[in-house]
Amino acid sequence: MPKGNRPSTIDPIMKMNRQILRLAIPNIISNLSVPLLSTVDTALMGRQESAAYIGAVGVGAIIFNFIYWSFGFLRMGTTGLAAQAYGNNNQLELINILGRALLVVCIGSVAILALQIPIAQLSFGLLDGSPEVESIAREYYYIRIWAAPATIGLYAMMGWFFGMQNAIYPMILTIIINIVNIAANLYFVNHLGMKADGVAWGTVLAQYTGILVAFGLFYYKYRYLLVHFSKKAILELQAIKDFLALNADIFIRTFCLIFVFAFFTDQSAGQGDVFLAVNMILLQFINWMAYGVDGFAYASESLVGKYAGAKDQKNLRLAVRYSFIWGMVLAFLFSLVYWFAGESLLWLFTDQANIVAAAIPYLIWTAALPLFAAPCYLWDGIYIGMTASSEMRNSMLLALLFFFLAYFLFRPLGNEGLWWSLAAFLVARGGIQWLWWAGIRDKQW
Repeated sequence: MPKGNRPSTIDPIMKMNRQILRLAIPNIISNLSVPLLSTVDTALMGRQESAAYIGAVGVGAIIFNFIYWSFGFLRMGTTGLAAQAYGNNNQLELINILGRALLVVCIGSVAILALQIPIAQLSFGLLDGSPEVESIAREYYYIRIWAAPATIGLYAMMGWFFGMQNAIYPMILTIIINIVNIAANLYFVNHLGMKADGVAWGTVLAQYTGILVAFGLFYYKYRYLLVHFSKKAILELQAIKDFLALNADIFIRTFCLIFVFAFFTDQSAGQGDVFLAVNMILLQFINWMAYGVDGFAYASESLVGKYAGAKDQKNLRLAVRYSFIWGMVLAFLFSLVYWFAGESLLWLFTDQANIVAAAIPYLIWTAALPLFAAPCYLWDGIYIGMTASSEMRNSMLLALLFFFLAYFLFRPLGNEGLWWSLAAFLVARGGIQWLWWAGIRDKQW
C-alpha cells in the first residue's frame, strides 16, 4: 500500500482515541474524587476510639447505596437517551428527556423523605451489626437522608450532560461537590469534635451545593434549548412509559448490584466489628479502581450512544474496541499499585494496628479484582449507550445467581469465601455481557 494512503486507515483510529480521551480524562478526574471522599470519611472514622465508627459509616453508606443507586437509572438511562437524541440532532427530544428525568426526581424525592422511617426500620432490621454500630449508623442515616432531592437530581443532570458529550461539566460538579464535602467533614470532625454526624452533615451541604451549580451550568450553556420546552410533550404518556420501561430494567440491574454489596457488608458485620472494618477499607481499594475505569465506561456511553443514534456502526465498533483497551490498561495499573503498595495504603485508612494486621492477608484480592472486575464496568457503559437495558438486567440476574452459588460453595472459608463470591460475581457479569454483545450490537441495524 502506498504511504500516501495510510492516513485513511490510521486517522479514524487516532480520531477515535482522541474522542475517548477527551471524554474519559475529565471523567476519570471527577470519578476519582468520589472515592477520595469515601477515603477521607473512612480515614476520619478510622481514627476514632472504636472500629465501630468505620463499620457504622460503611453500613450507613450501604443503606444510601440502596436508596440512591436505586435511582441510578436516572444517570444511566438519561445518558443513553440523550446521547442518541444528540447523535440524531433532535433538540426537542433533548430538553424533553431532561424534563422527564427531573419529573422522576421530584416524585422520588418526596417518596424517600416521606418513607424515611419505614426505610430505616427495614434497613437496620436486615443488616447485622453490633448495637454500637447500629446506634452510630442511625444517627448518620437520619441526617444524610435530607440530601435525597439534591443527590438524585444530580444523577439526572450529570447523565444529561454526559449524553450531550460534555464530560467537563460533570467533572466540575464532582470536584466542587467533593471539595465542599471533604472540607466540611474535616471542619465538622476535626474542629467541632463531631463524629459520624459531622460526616453526614458534610454530605448534605455538598449535595445541595452541587445541584445549585448544576442548574447554573445548564442555564449558562444550554438555555437555548428552553425554547423547545413543552410541558405537554414531557407529560406525553407513551414517552413517559418508554422512559420508565428503559429505566425499570436499569433499576432492577442496579438493585441487584447494590444487593450484592449489601449482602457482602451484612456478612462482614456478622464476623465482628474488626472484619467489618477490614472489608469496608478493602472495598475502598476496589472503589478507586471502579471509579477510574468508569471514566472509560462513561466515555463509551456517550460515544456508543451518539453513533447508535447516527446509525454509524463502523465508529460504534471502534468506540467499543478502544474504550475497552484503555480501560483494561488502567485496571492493570491499579493492580500494580495495589500489589506493591497495598500495605502502605492501609495505613491511610486507619491507625489501628489490629485492623491493618487483619487486612493484610486479603490484599491479594485488591490486586486481582481490578483485572476481573474492569470488563463488567466497561460493558455496562457500552450497553447503556446502546440503551440495551433488558440485556443489562438479564446479565445481572444471571451474575447474581453465580454470586449465591459461589457464596454457598465457599462459605466454609469465612471472610475468604466472601471475597471468592464477589470475584465470581464480577467475572460472571463481564463474561455474560461479552457473550451477548454480538446480538446487542446488531439489533438496531
